[in-house]
Amino acid sequence: MTDRNRELLERLWPMDGQLALSAEAEHELRTEGYVLELPQSGERIVGRDTMRSMQQEYPNPPAIEIQRIVGAGDHFVVLGRSDYGGDVYYVANIVEFDTGRIARETRIYGSPFEPPDWRTKYAEPH
Repeated sequence: MTDRNRELLERLWPMDGQLALSAEAEHELRTEGYVLELPQSGERIVGRDTMRSMQQEYPNPPAIEIQRIVGAGDHFVVLGRSDYGGDVYYVANIVEFDTGRIARETRIYGSPFEPPDWRTKYAEPH
């Protein structure tokens, strides 16, 4: 199932450029009891129908660039960059599968920041 789960993620969120969220495409790949956790806002969206409705109503979906997909079996992490019209967030999306469908996601968002001066001697520019 590992290869199928990875292929599903790569098809849903390709790494070859920008993508827009597709409520319908994602709906078909989720379990009925799907759960999305958003720790920063304290929200929990339960059910694939509820998630699709939320996505359809989303006023200005971000431009998303997938940077990396890592994992195995039923557990993956999708790393990406979301641009909300100039407000940029880096996203770590923990994705859990159940019988070949996405059952749970936990999306963690972080804003870019300037590193402290003391750390420059240890870091390479990225």
